[in-house]
Amino acid sequence: MNIPFAKILCNGHEFEYVRQVIESGWLTTARVCREFEQKFADYIGAKYVCAVNSCTAALHLAAESLQIKSGDKVFVPTMTFTASAEVLRYLNADPIFLDVEYGTVLLTKEILEEGIRKNPDAKAVVIVHYAGQAANMKELIPVCRKYNIKIIEDAAHAFPTKHDDKFVGTFGDVTCFSFYANKTITTGEGGMIATDNEELFNRVKIMRLHGINRDIWDRFTSNSAKWEYDIVAPGFKYNMPDINAAIGLAQLEHAEEFRQCRQKCAEFYFDQLADIEEIDLPFINCKKEEHSWHIFQIVLNKKLSNKRNDIIQSLNSKGIGVSVHYKPLHRMTYYRDRYHLQPEDFPNAERIWNGNLSLPIFPSMSKEELKYVTTTIKEILS
Repeated sequence: MNIPFAKILCNGHEFEYVRQVIESGWLTTARVCREFEQKFADYIGAKYVCAVNSCTAALHLAAESLQIKSGDKVFVPTMTFTASAEVLRYLNADPIFLDVEYGTVLLTKEILEEGIRKNPDAKAVVIVHYAGQAANMKELIPVCRKYNIKIIEDAAHAFPTKHDDKFVGTFGDVTCFSFYANKTITTGEGGMIATDNEELFNRVKIMRLHGINRDIWDRFTSNSAKWEYDIVAPGFKYNMPDINAAIGLAQLEHAEEFRQCRQKCAEFYFDQLADIEEIDLPFINCKKEEHSWHIFQIVLNKKLSNKRNDIIQSLNSKGIGVSVHYKPLHRMTYYRDRYHLQPEDFPNAERIWNGNLSLPIFPSMSKEELKYVTTTIKEILS
């Protein structure tokens, strides 16, 4: 068999909606983007959302809208993609890296409180919802409010994810989603910002497109002078075109179906790999129905961690695509050298990093493919 690590599923109205956009003659940000934003807001229950061209753009705009500035300290878990931290450097702010909980790869109340004790002047935290599971916001939010720490939720892995029966995107000050090609729903490239704060939303909307006070669709549909606009801030070029939003609309219609298919894949992995002593399975602290199952990550424990690359090569040779999430940021040259980071300061992340391995998981994955993956793993480890 040849099983990719990830595979998009476009079995709905994607082609129809994209064709409609092309035939309309209007490909950039306009009516379809507005519709995607409204339906996404309705889906998660957020007051305001703003579509952008990547989750990285969303994170940058989120930090800027919270007035993160030069010299500010912002907590970031070390087990995440670089975008969670790099956007802070855009603003000349400094990420303060934190360890994560083993098993969930999430920030906890205790880890955050220890970070605050060492850095009482920190201004914000980027809470990463990892692999499709939400961090415990009921515990983290009171800590943040107590110490006046703003909350940016990195939900690149977390749609449609719930915590305590509420969708991620309705907890912190601002939440950032990803619609990259391997995510639970995709627009090809794209992201979304969600917030219940009207002031933050207005700032994000202006900064999304060059700091212009009227977006292009407003001007086009207005009875007043269509060419007239003002520049009120030095903004960015982060808007989502309608052609991408059209794909997102079609994907959104199947979001829960895709989530359920991913859950079935995860349940198969849990069942078939549970008895392998050399593997630590992910720890799930939520209902399975609240998890979006973006990644299914196992950790090869001490007995096998030094053989991870050999195991990856063996799986690849059998036609099975796998990945590693992530090499922690404290091991990346830029962050390591600039902030003088030491591996021993992140014991849980180190333990995860030394053996982590992400298995194939996607909505159209068949039982035969899942069985082939688990059988092959057992054969390689035997």
